[in-house]
Amino acid sequence: MPFIRVGYMEQQYDDAQLQRMSQVMMEALVDHFDVPTDDCFQVFHAHGKGEFYYSPDYLNVSRSDGLVFIYITCKSGRTVRQKTGLYRQLAHQLSKMVPMRQEDVFIIINENEFADWSFGNGIAQMLLVSEEVSE
Repeated sequence: MPFIRVGYMEQQYDDAQLQRMSQVMMEALVDHFDVPTDDCFQVFHAHGKGEFYYSPDYLNVSRSDGLVFIYITCKSGRTVRQKTGLYRQLAHQLSKMVPMRQEDVFIIINENEFADWSFGNGIAQMLLVSEEVSE
């Protein structure tokens, strides 16, 4: 059930590269977060140069205008090992498949609970699923 938003500077990536990013992100979520293969919810946002700012060398990571911000909102409960495995796989696979620089893969995970999701119809579907599992 992760929801992913990807921010990047316009004209850095074409449609085919964005499609590959999408596929790589889904594969990593399946591999490390046990996400079902059909649980794909992603939004890509291109930003003009005047609305995209970053530190080119914060924490000794050399970033370029090819930087992508990957925001992953998901249910809490993943381990540090799962998260760090996801980070490694994303950076490695994106660098090969897009291609892009590993230094330009910036990932943020924001965790929440089942009550924080409605997949449509004004229903908190994940609450219903979690109640069925606990019965």
